[in-house]
Amino acid sequence: MAELILICLPGYLIGSVPFALVIGRVFYDTDVRCYGSGNLGGSNTGRVLGKKAGLCVMTLDLLKVTLVVWLSMRLSDHPHAIALGGIAAALGHCFPLTADFRGGKAVAGLYGFLFGLWVCAGYSPSVFFVPLAVFMTVLILFKIVSLSSICSAMGALLWVCVMDLPMPLSAAVLAFTVLIIVRHHENIRRMVHGCEAKITWM
Repeated sequence: MAELILICLPGYLIGSVPFALVIGRVFYDTDVRCYGSGNLGGSNTGRVLGKKAGLCVMTLDLLKVTLVVWLSMRLSDHPHAIALGGIAAALGHCFPLTADFRGGKAVAGLYGFLFGLWVCAGYSPSVFFVPLAVFMTVLILFKIVSLSSICSAMGALLWVCVMDLPMPLSAAVLAFTVLIIVRHHENIRRMVHGCEAKITWM
């Protein structure tokens, strides 16, 4: 129980850091929750504040989950520690204590987790780059970020199964995938009705 608390609590708190809110308020005097989709993620930040701000938020949201992976490994060398830390960070990102539990959609969090598996835990770089390739391919073909995110998450889940990662890590990717799909339920509804927004810069 003590190990569980030591891993999950810091993971959740680090995941709760709302970089979209911080960057919006500090550098643009803007609360991005009041514009666009109201989502505290990189995509909405990019739509509201521009590409530079959106990229910064995506990068920082990714790295905060990678940091949690690294910290989890310092506390325990068992794969379940990485899995628990990653899931806790994802929940913090989606339901941040510091932003009225109104957060992002876990996409950058998934990539932060996969990046951590590569650079911190020593797994094949393909664990990060294969899902990224899926994301970019779908984005180029359909110009819809939400669709690319969902397909990328499903691709990540299939790929970690092919890689035969330890069960706790595969279960964590499954949790990320379910969370991403659930958090995109409004986007899915709009896609079904053919009214989901498409990017114009690609």
